[in-house]
Amino acid sequence: MYGFANYELAAAVTAAGGFGFIGGGFDFSKDSKQISSLSSELSQARGLLNLPNPQSTLPIGIGFITFRPEGFIQNVIPLVSTHRPAAVWLFAPAYRNQHPEIVLALKSAGASWGLKVFVQVGTVQAAREAVEDGCDVLVVQGSDAGGHQWAQGASLIGLLPEIVDMLGNEFRDAEVAVLAAGGIVDGRGVAAGLALGANGAVMGTRFLVTEECPAPVGMKSLIISTTDGGVSTIKSTIHDTIQGTGFWPPVYDGRAIIGHSYRDHLSGLSDDENIAKYKEALAAGDSTRRIVWAGSAVGSIKSILTAREVVTSSQTEAKAVIQKLQPES
Repeated sequence: MYGFANYELAAAVTAAGGFGFIGGGFDFSKDSKQISSLSSELSQARGLLNLPNPQSTLPIGIGFITFRPEGFIQNVIPLVSTHRPAAVWLFAPAYRNQHPEIVLALKSAGASWGLKVFVQVGTVQAAREAVEDGCDVLVVQGSDAGGHQWAQGASLIGLLPEIVDMLGNEFRDAEVAVLAAGGIVDGRGVAAGLALGANGAVMGTRFLVTEECPAPVGMKSLIISTTDGGVSTIKSTIHDTIQGTGFWPPVYDGRAIIGHSYRDHLSGLSDDENIAKYKEALAAGDSTRRIVWAGSAVGSIKSILTAREVVTSSQTEAKAVIQKLQPES
């Protein structure tokens, strides 16, 4: 959601009774434009939520991609201390011992206002490591998710219960919340996640198609018009190769809507030729070759809604589904 989960969307989700995140990026260098932009967005989010006291907790989170952690401690921790977000979300370490120092630094910096550390995981082992590292919240991402994820993994229906069982067996005294993510776009998905053992749910693709999201209208229209997500979306590393983001570690790939670029890839077009066609199309204002990250539940997204409508309708529908499953007295 980096680039689309901005301050307006995050503030709107929080104001509606959810918990919004701003995509913070992956460049933690001293002169990072991503960090300076993030600082501005956090200030604007505080204004939208009418929280003028800079010492009050900002009830939104920041998400970071962590496979290039250099500079995080030196340049991100001061930003977190200044803006006091309620949570920080970490995803995509390149190696095992990358997160412990970051988690410790975040919890130390945010102790005075109760900062929570979310870690996104896609395997049981990754969940185990995140808890060992001291996370407060596990975001369990199944393979139906849109965008980047574990290249090899399972859907929520198999993954989440196993992680919940692992927590109960190996970390009985740990106070770790579990959120379901991947293929959830409405209250039915929320209820299913709760039934599988989660404490809550995360949505990404559904919030791309909201009024507050800065995604282009053409992207939103494509998501709305796409059906049968199991065959109209695909997990692959070629999406990143084409759009110039092929720097992800090999353990990750991403799910996107199948478009011209992917079809040309299947037909045997070389990567160099495919990239050239992609760049030519963008330069000409043609978005038909753009990579559109989306989850496999894309077919259930039928219209552009406000963030408030997504939050409230999902809450209402989830409650109705759960109530319907209750035995009659």
